[in-house]
Amino acid sequence: MSAAKLPNIVTAAAVALDKTVYKMDTLYTYLVPDGMDIRAGMRVVVPFGRGSRSRIGLVFAVGKLAADSDGNIDTSRLCSFGEKRWSELDNNGQSLCPVGRLKAIYSAADDEPVLSEELLRLCHWIRDNTFCTFFDAFRAILPPGLGYTLRTHYELASPLPDDLSAEEKALVQILSSSADRQTLDELASAQQNTRVFKELVEKGVIMRSEQLKRRVGDEMQVMLRLAESDEPPRKLTPKQKSVMEFVEGAETASLHEISYACTVSPSVVKRLVEMGLLEQYEQQIFRTEPSEQSTESLSDLHFSPAQQKVFDGLLELMNNPEPKCALLRGVTGSGKTSVFIKLIEQALLQGKSAIMLVPEISLTPQMVSRFRRLFGGDVAIMHSSLSLGERADEYTRIKQGKARIVIGTRSAVFAPVQNLGIIVIDEEGESTYKSESAPRYHARDIAKHRCFAHNAFLLLASATPAIESRYYAEKGRYTLFQLDERYNNAVLPEVFMTDMRTEAENGNHSEFSEPLIEAVKENLSRGEQSILLLNRRGYHTSVRCASCGAAMECPNCSVPLTYHKANDSVICHYCGYMRRAEGVCEKCGSKFLMMKGTGTQRIEDEISEIFPEARILRMDADTTSTKNSFEKKLKAFADHEYDIIVGTQMIAKGLDFPDVTLVGVLRTDNSLYASDFKAYERTFSLITQVVGRSGRAGKRGRAYLQTFSPEHYVLNLAAEQNYEEFFRQEIELREALVYPPFCDILSVGFSGLTESAVFAAAKAFAEKLNQNIHNRKLEIPIKVLGPARYAVSKVNGRFRCRLMIKCRNSKTLRALISAVLEAMPDDPKSRNISCFADMNGEA
Repeated sequence: MSAAKLPNIVTAAAVALDKTVYKMDTLYTYLVPDGMDIRAGMRVVVPFGRGSRSRIGLVFAVGKLAADSDGNIDTSRLCSFGEKRWSELDNNGQSLCPVGRLKAIYSAADDEPVLSEELLRLCHWIRDNTFCTFFDAFRAILPPGLGYTLRTHYELASPLPDDLSAEEKALVQILSSSADRQTLDELASAQQNTRVFKELVEKGVIMRSEQLKRRVGDEMQVMLRLAESDEPPRKLTPKQKSVMEFVEGAETASLHEISYACTVSPSVVKRLVEMGLLEQYEQQIFRTEPSEQSTESLSDLHFSPAQQKVFDGLLELMNNPEPKCALLRGVTGSGKTSVFIKLIEQALLQGKSAIMLVPEISLTPQMVSRFRRLFGGDVAIMHSSLSLGERADEYTRIKQGKARIVIGTRSAVFAPVQNLGIIVIDEEGESTYKSESAPRYHARDIAKHRCFAHNAFLLLASATPAIESRYYAEKGRYTLFQLDERYNNAVLPEVFMTDMRTEAENGNHSEFSEPLIEAVKENLSRGEQSILLLNRRGYHTSVRCASCGAAMECPNCSVPLTYHKANDSVICHYCGYMRRAEGVCEKCGSKFLMMKGTGTQRIEDEISEIFPEARILRMDADTTSTKNSFEKKLKAFADHEYDIIVGTQMIAKGLDFPDVTLVGVLRTDNSLYASDFKAYERTFSLITQVVGRSGRAGKRGRAYLQTFSPEHYVLNLAAEQNYEEFFRQEIELREALVYPPFCDILSVGFSGLTESAVFAAAKAFAEKLNQNIHNRKLEIPIKVLGPARYAVSKVNGRFRCRLMIKCRNSKTLRALISAVLEAMPDDPKSRNISCFADMNGEA
């Protein structure tokens, strides 16, 4: 009897590939060559497809697999993430593959993992819950500056073979004329799909290679230290002696520091390196590393009795070793931020890290400034206004443990902190925490997942929590804490409702009611500051023909163009289309055009005419698009360089200016009558938040709400800051109409070049969905509404429609939707149609 054949052991990796469509997105198995150090969380270059073209991949798992007697390995044993496609599995639930069919990894792109095991699992969770690809999820986690691209390079063989055809010689002559490598690459790329070029590649005359290039390199500086040497002392010049003495005292120093301190040129230092007396090396410097130290003491933070009671309860919850979540509802100015700070201090004392999320970039400067005064350089920032290099550096600083507190907007929830202790989401009900592009995640869901992985504490906080969050607190899923009083006995602003119908009857057709004008005048005389909110930028919101009434519309989108006075142009705020304002009506040819509507630019002009002596600051997307513009403008306002801020919703939340005692809300009704079920919630939150900016430092504040619906209960409850009554009425309405939190809403969007094709694809999706439910004999609650046009039915030349599916989010439902999405590209009705699914996005 012959001896049993020993199993063939191979090292394999489960790899997700970049630039993969959703239908083909899975974990592919590759062999790891002997001697190559590959670990989970690293990026690699792998061959893919028939031509084995190079692709960048992310390694999710590495392991040793044994081949059976037939030379097959079970790749399903390699990775515990998710489930394999059923088409890849045999009847026993195994994914068998001959070892000989597996391709080997070309090279490693990283020296060490860029994602931890926790973040890899999060990456997979995002894919399964938001219907995106693995690399969509990966790109959301890793800053774009740390991403790699593959660049194709070409070389000509030398010497050239003699058996080339006339066509081949002509092409070789063209390529040989290139002055440098870049020109050769450009010429070759232009010819790469031609028959002659492919023949030259097959003959080895043209050689192609792929090289990795990082989008942003690390910032490095030259450092020097004493070199270890057994040689006897050498005679040195006075300048060389001063350099040696300086380095000996400092142990290590940069070339710049040595040159400045010793007043020598770099050549002096270079000579000492050549003599073997100094050793030169490079060290990364961080473009965002703060130089300031903490200037305030945490012991100076004093709590009111109400704050202390809430803090004690939250701290007890945080110290529980299990993952947990709390909701802190506190009126504006109640001192929620001080509670956050003390909880984060406790996390740091326990050797843990913290993440603090804010909803708007405009809130980051004030928050970061306060935290850095208390915690110094232990604070890192993450938001989209940083440059690619700055974001990459902050990510690296956090990953290396050089910053344990992370403050930022939505993407900061992915910060690679070690030993996470607490995540705070301030103003947690804001829509900005939901991503509108793939992956379509909500920062609150990511925070829950990360806190569960770290046994950490999640604190949701707001004066106006999301209706769903307040409902879950009532049902016991979250622990509810409340702060119903302003800090230091400050009182809530006095709110006045101004009926703009009465103003019009009295002959006032301007954007400012008489009471608001008098209040601004009074504030200016006192030297106090004011905020005027209008949630619409631009000068006029539309340009219309006086003859036929047609609006001047964007040629690419189904929206009217907005007039901007600063550059005398009309602009589309969806696709960016812009042109000069002069022209004629495209419908009737009339030259008589009129401006309609009001934006922040016009408000700025009108208030300047009424109060020419007032210093006015406008803050909207047009004036804050440049780097550090938020910080500069808010600091100028805090330093009393301005008397009045005119702005959009970016000035409505979180800002704390002690001398703001007046708030005016213009066109309050704009958001009240939007066509989705969250319109009342958004309006209540916006008004409550902006009113809360007034009277925060002992001075009684005032707020004026200008409206054509002064009797509306939402406006009156917002004026009273009565969140609990608003929640009670809103939750009853949603239960009656079956809206979240009593169901989930899945939006499936479609876009294409013709409206009929888009609607046909949407109907095909609904049919496939029903077929799958019937074929699988699934009993799941589901109701499909639509298809219907979006409110903006055409964007950037593409028509849009959607299905709204009332459902209950579950693993079964997500698998069902995923299967239909994968099948869509094979349906003739869906060709050239883009399709995506978004769970609980903005309706």
